[in-house]
Amino acid sequence: VDLFNLQIARSNASDHDGIPLISYDTAPADHWQLAAKRTVDLLASGLGLLVLLPLFGVIAAIIKLTSPGPVFFRQTRSGLTGRQFTLYKFRSMVIDAEQQLGELRHLNELSGPVFKLTNDPRQTWIGRLLRKTSLDELPQLYNVFKGEMSLVGPRPPLPKEVAEYEPWQRRRLSMRPGITGMWQVSGRNNIDFDEWMRLDLEYIDHWS
Repeated sequence: VDLFNLQIARSNASDHDGIPLISYDTAPADHWQLAAKRTVDLLASGLGLLVLLPLFGVIAAIIKLTSPGPVFFRQTRSGLTGRQFTLYKFRSMVIDAEQQLGELRHLNELSGPVFKLTNDPRQTWIGRLLRKTSLDELPQLYNVFKGEMSLVGPRPPLPKEVAEYEPWQRRRLSMRPGITGMWQVSGRNNIDFDEWMRLDLEYIDHWS
């Protein structure tokens, strides 16, 4: 008998004075593993920021010389338990990209509340290169260092996307969002929104 929707919580068998029990957890419960994950994140992001500093300078100079506007793109995202934070990227689009979004909604390649367009006309030429190589994501090492993100985990959604989540999809907020995750390594351009959510929950339930 299906007693509980396992998309919403993960079942665990336990024992209480010889009485078998089934409990349901909506978030990772192993605090030692979470502490180890945070330690790896802190060390790797700190080292990465130091080692990649010259590359940051080169990318920043190219963006500044080839397109008007700031070097970094800042956007409010939802993190662990829905807590909002400012996410950083190298700017890969024109400065009025957000204002142009409404005109491109009908070209969205994904179902659900997210927007994805492979050949987005708002991208600058250097932005296309940064997106293709994922170099635009490097400033998120700073988010990882601050504890707002992790190296690996579900991608951080926009608050307006979270507002449209179904109850089972909200469980992806039970872990720190990551720079990369299951969606990125599983063919992100060929996966629909529900499969994306399923992959994130699979990671939350089985990471180590």
